Amino acid sequence: MLDPHALYELTDDVPDLGQPVLIHALAGFVDAGAAARTAREQLLRSLETRPIATFDLDQMYDYRSRRPMMSFTEDHWSGYDAPQLRLDLLHDDAETRFLLLSGPEPDLQWERFVAAVSALISRLGVRLTVGIGAIPMAVPHTRPVGVTAHATRPELIVGHEAWLQRVQVPASAGHLLEFRLGEQGRDALGFSAHVPHYVAQGEYPAAAEKLLTSVSRATGLMLPTETLRGEAEEMRVTIDQQVAQSDEAATLVQTLEEQYDAFLRGRSKPSLLADDARPLPTADELAAELERFLAEQSPPPGDTPAG
Repeated sequence: MLDPHALYELTDDVPDLGQPVLIHALAGFVDAGAAARTAREQLLRSLETRPIATFDLDQMYDYRSRRPMMSFTEDHWSGYDAPQLRLDLLHDDAETRFLLLSGPEPDLQWERFVAAVSALISRLGVRLTVGIGAIPMAVPHTRPVGVTAHATRPELIVGHEAWLQRVQVPASAGHLLEFRLGEQGRDALGFSAHVPHYVAQGEYPAAAEKLLTSVSRATGLMLPTETLRGEAEEMRVTIDQQVAQSDEAATLVQTLEEQYDAFLRGRSKPSLLADDARPLPTADELAAELERFLAEQSPPPGDTPAG
């Protein structure tokens, strides 16, 4: 492995951080409802930030797979939106310091990247590393947003019940980071919000709020969620109105509600599909049908719904 320390550069005046929490929210993996992106942007928009370290992303980024945007003005190239992977220092609403690692998930050199982040964690005295993400699930929007919690020690996620038993899923750099930190005996955990299938392609602020709330409870940080809470309430009203326009859609949502409630009554069952006397459509069938209906009710791009 090439020297991982060569992947990043610290700023000249890194302050004494005590033992901060590090939150990582890398873009590029599954992010249903844009929940992790929305949560990340909420932190960067609402809280004062200060760069601590920048990564040499040029060594880890596949430009042909994820082409950055450039601006063209009349007869010349006028701008380039260069991707950045950086570690920032933020202060929560109680002025507690914490770190945020954000930017594109590396396409290359994962082990070297993880080693570099691990080195920064050691150098900066990070006491706990927390990752956030979101996954599509066969759940209704009319129920509270659920979350799957995972950690390097079970004591870190006391109070969170398991939604899954054993599965294999595509890896992410963030998940690999948590795994490697566990091998090193370091404390790390993560949260994946559950987003209804039929809204997974758009923004679902309720899931972003759930992620920040979960991080706050696990770390003690006072993170800003009020704006997300208001946006979530508006989104709930919009979805309710669209579903109410069709008996078919209302029936589909009711079926998801029944499955969800039955699952909560018997969490030991390995599936979100509950036993029932009558056959039920699969979660994918329900999601596809309701997503189709909601898409038909949405205005074309550029149009504004009547107020």
